[in-house]
Amino acid sequence: MVSRLSSEAEIAVLIQRVALRDRAALALLYPAVSSKLFSVCLRILKDRSDAEDALQEVFVKIWQRADRFAAAGTSPVGWLVAVARNHAIDRLRARKPAGHSLDEVHAIVDTGRNPETESILKGEGRRIDRCMQELEADRALAVRSAYVEGLSYQELAERHSVPLNTMRTWLRRSLMKLRECLER
Repeated sequence: MVSRLSSEAEIAVLIQRVALRDRAALALLYPAVSSKLFSVCLRILKDRSDAEDALQEVFVKIWQRADRFAAAGTSPVGWLVAVARNHAIDRLRARKPAGHSLDEVHAIVDTGRNPETESILKGEGRRIDRCMQELEADRALAVRSAYVEGLSYQELAERHSVPLNTMRTWLRRSLMKLRECLER
């Protein structure tokens, strides 16, 4: 939950001020949302120390990416939760061997979401799915394999029988197309 003193509109204003590099706004944003973002990190990472480290890194990302909030078209808390969730999943992937199934990653993310978070994530999921459908089938499969299963460029190149640099180009171009689609 957002702090009792902070409404969604107030959080949105703080994020917009952070985008303008207002340190005071970041100092106000932290106590308003840190417990919510910490719980997201803890639920995914299942380790308090990792979640604390992840939370600090999440606020660095918020500082660096606050200018992207307006283009996201989501609620301010939803956007912050998505930043925390994605960062925690990235940390989880980094510490575990690659090759987890989609169901295992989905089970990690699904545990304990509240209805607000569930609604936000479903909306984001639909947008991502719509944009993924705009990619060529093999490119979409490569993106899913890289960013959900955690396969390396080399593993993807072998799986798709293409040169390593071709796979890097596929992923880079696919991510650019996805970004353009999600910004519409």
